[in-house]
Amino acid sequence: MANLAGSTAIISGGLGEIAQAIALAMARAGANVALGDIRAPQDAEPILAQLRASGVRARYDHVDIAEPAAVERWVRDAEADLGVPDLVISNAATCTAASVRSITPEAWNRELDINLNGALYLSQNAARRLVAANRPGRIVFISSWAAEKAHPDIPAYCVSKAALRMLCKCLALNLAADGILVNELALGFVNAGLSGRAFRLYPEVQARSTAWVPIQHLIEPEEVAAEVLHLCDPAVHHMTGSVVLMDGGLSMTNISHASRGYGKD
Repeated sequence: MANLAGSTAIISGGLGEIAQAIALAMARAGANVALGDIRAPQDAEPILAQLRASGVRARYDHVDIAEPAAVERWVRDAEADLGVPDLVISNAATCTAASVRSITPEAWNRELDINLNGALYLSQNAARRLVAANRPGRIVFISSWAAEKAHPDIPAYCVSKAALRMLCKCLALNLAADGILVNELALGFVNAGLSGRAFRLYPEVQARSTAWVPIQHLIEPEEVAAEVLHLCDPAVHHMTGSVVLMDGGLSMTNISHASRGYGKD
């Protein structure tokens, strides 16, 4: 396991199932954890208790990742409380089920604000503080196989994730000399978050989705956390601007599927 003692992780969309699994993995490796989400502070108490039980410090901030001033305050307050965030996990995302014929401008803009612009605001603010402190760091974008596979019913999600991929590469190139490595983890069908809720409501959808994956397994949140931990390992020096595809072979198939609930959070 990576030794992250002395580090501070900051995770957007922090109360989602994937983010909580990442947070717990970070804490077990020794990192302090700052979570941000739009849910009420009382919703964060159970995960904060688990994190603190690992022997690290943890905090939660109510923050809308699409608001640049709110993100700046969040990163500033996390630094003041826990130290400069050097493990930056951009996880917040939303997914709108609507074709290009029917999606509203409001839904389109909101999705890009969260999935793309929010990722910029978080990574930009954290990177500035790392450079000012002359500290190395890791930025990981939690993304999707939809970045390169057209899905007819979730165009805003596909576009936002494709743009996020280029943002990752631009940041990686710009920050490499500062010792800040930036990578993308592109996921397939995850048995958690929005997808997990759909799977619980519609078991037949879960069975069909599992059958589409060549390895015949859905991704569990703990598996995502393990890969994020690897990308944040101080011993990993040469991965930057990389796309780590974690989809069980899904992107090698001819499936182009999207439906209500097939995003992640």
